[in-house]
Amino acid sequence: MNLHIATLIIIIVLTNAIGEICIAKGMRQIGEISTLRIRELVKIGWRVLSNKFFFIGFVLMSMNFFVFLVVLSEADLSLVVPATALGFVLKTFAAKVFLREKISRERLLGTLLVGLGVALISLPE
Repeated sequence: MNLHIATLIIIIVLTNAIGEICIAKGMRQIGEISTLRIRELVKIGWRVLSNKFFFIGFVLMSMNFFVFLVVLSEADLSLVVPATALGFVLKTFAAKVFLREKISRERLLGTLLVGLGVALISLPE
């Protein structure tokens, strides 16, 4: 993996992780959506779209998508997708720190195994 691809993968991982954390934080501020009434859903939709965390997350996830397309035009999918799985590790720890989620030992162990797997596939051939 060359430096250009590695840099783009880091951008993908960071924009995805930060974007999803921001969207989750925004949706927690909105609260549970438990109605199917159109009028209420429109009001909720407006609150979602005007939430700063949701907006930032949406922008970051959009950037993530377009950078992902660029990387796929230059590198093998079999390299890119597993390498971006590092985002799973980052998101798990960010959820604990920023969203105050409780992470079970089993989930933590699984997350560390994913990180180990990413390290293994990233080794030079």
